[in-house]
Amino acid sequence: MTQIPPIAKASIDAIRMLALDAVEQAKSGHPGMPMGMAPAAYVLWTEFLKHNPKDPHWPARDRFVLSAGHGSMLLYALLHLTGYDLSLEELKRFRQWGSKTPGHPEYGHTPGVEVTTGPLGQGISTAVGMAIAERKLVAEFGEIAEHYTYVIASDGDLMEGVSAEASSLAGHLRLGKLIVLYDDNEISIDGSTALAFTEDRLKRYEAYGWHVVPGVHGEDLEAIRAALREAQADPRPSLISVRSIIGFGSPLAGHHKAHSDAMGPEKVAATRQALGWPYAPFEIPEEVYAHYRQAIARGQQAQAEWQRKFEAFAKSHPEKAAEFQRRLGRALPLGWESHLPRFSAGEKLATRAASGKVLEKLVPVLPELMGGSADLTPSNNTRTPDMTDFGPENPGGRYIRYGVREHAMGAAMNGIALSGALRPYGGTFLVFSDYMRPAIRMAALMGTPTVFVFTHDSIAVGEDGPTHQPIEHLMSLRAIPNLWVVRPADANETAAAWKLALARTDGPTALILTRQALPVLAGVRLEGVERGGYILSEVPNPQAAIVATGSEVALALEAQQLLAEEGVAVRVVSLPCWEAFEAQPEDYRQAILPKSLPTLALEAGTTLGWERYAHKAVGLDRFGASAPYADVYSKLGFTKERVAAEVKSLLGV
Repeated sequence: MTQIPPIAKASIDAIRMLALDAVEQAKSGHPGMPMGMAPAAYVLWTEFLKHNPKDPHWPARDRFVLSAGHGSMLLYALLHLTGYDLSLEELKRFRQWGSKTPGHPEYGHTPGVEVTTGPLGQGISTAVGMAIAERKLVAEFGEIAEHYTYVIASDGDLMEGVSAEASSLAGHLRLGKLIVLYDDNEISIDGSTALAFTEDRLKRYEAYGWHVVPGVHGEDLEAIRAALREAQADPRPSLISVRSIIGFGSPLAGHHKAHSDAMGPEKVAATRQALGWPYAPFEIPEEVYAHYRQAIARGQQAQAEWQRKFEAFAKSHPEKAAEFQRRLGRALPLGWESHLPRFSAGEKLATRAASGKVLEKLVPVLPELMGGSADLTPSNNTRTPDMTDFGPENPGGRYIRYGVREHAMGAAMNGIALSGALRPYGGTFLVFSDYMRPAIRMAALMGTPTVFVFTHDSIAVGEDGPTHQPIEHLMSLRAIPNLWVVRPADANETAAAWKLALARTDGPTALILTRQALPVLAGVRLEGVERGGYILSEVPNPQAAIVATGSEVALALEAQQLLAEEGVAVRVVSLPCWEAFEAQPEDYRQAILPKSLPTLALEAGTTLGWERYAHKAVGLDRFGASAPYADVYSKLGFTKERVAAEVKSLLGV
């Protein structure tokens, strides 16, 4: 191991001490990982990472993902030192209210943070999607879209199942621009990884089809450089094992107690002495700042060179250049909505099938759409005749075969969405949304316009039985802030649901679609769907209302007719998207569902939550059963007679 030059040592120790001082001041945080991985991060950020601190959104920048998000002070220190808009005062306010240095990195909150990380496994898995997006965009636009995706991942990241799913997919797709620095320190919160994590991780990644660099000493800068060069030259994704020492330089070095929490004044002072760091807390020598901030000139030069390439590209391919810029701004082409299909009342069509027909019209006019499915393509209707499969031999393909990897699919779609130039959607059964819930939550937290397509939405799954019949899932998804959940009542509402989803640029949307055929309804108002809810069938002087979603809207109309024959006037409201409805003015919502109007909710799922809109609910607070779906509906009380009786009971007649 060659001796570390003085300026490099000081620059590395600056990271360590900023992390230690910030955690100590906050009395909260995780200092161990930043202290151990400081040398590897230093080499990456000063010699390999293509970035411009003065323009964090430069399209051709390399992406850096701190998957080990608990070590957020590593990233904050690097952002501050290299010249991003992150002041020393913000580092001093680490983990405090309103600071730009929250406990775990948050996308859109701190300049230079590419991905929200912290839940282990999400960062590396989202990075797989970022690498997919890079490969796809290079196939479309050439070198102007080219970049690397670098990741620092921990033992915890590799323990989580989502990373196994995503890493397997990355190896299959041969995503050579994905490079992971694995913090192989053999320590977790409980103690040594020998307590629970003893398989050969490197051989596992070799089996995934990755290029693996074993045993790089965490303090050997030249070995780290060589490993990164080797990774850049290999056509496969790369995992570099960095044998770091957690809490390096502190009295807790190598011990699991270095992982979390402030070390206390005595241990901080001992660390200063051990590292030979004579400076006060948060004091950084000017030569260290000068060394790091060469990144600004390098970044500006690299961006200027890219700008010249882009201008030449724009001259030779003006339409493609304009398309690239349009898509980076997440603007949709003018008039795209005119391609949405319309369906004739009286037809019968499952909303999953209607969704497929919508995509058949939209995929040719929206080149940013990139679809996929978790091995349920024929059931989800997510692949259109115009789409070819994305893969090593066809990087221009627009359809991803995710395999039975729902969790990885969700995370990868978030990474694809973060590119800005692609709009991902992916399908599975609604009941399996549980497998991908963490990724859905991260999409909502980051505000990525990811579209989750969930089919087989109710007990109408039928013979597959209660294991596959979602009950609590709709309400569970509605509980996630910033996720819009849309359950259309028929084919035309499905077209409007896609319009609603694609028009959103500040958050994800879940489309909830039926397996069984539904009648195409008369009276559907597309603008009503976009507003989240509307009166589908009105009567003079309504005595009550039935509010329903999805397949139960048709049942509500049948009950309305039955009640009319008995002299009871009932309004039917379709409420496909609670979140869009809540975004409407109060007077609109009251016009649709007045609090004074006795209202019955109807949905084939848990009744919890319907008290927001209704005085009583017909739903399902038990699991389903295996039988033909019509029998399941009948046996569980989803009949027009039962609904009519519940309305009359509500009215006391």
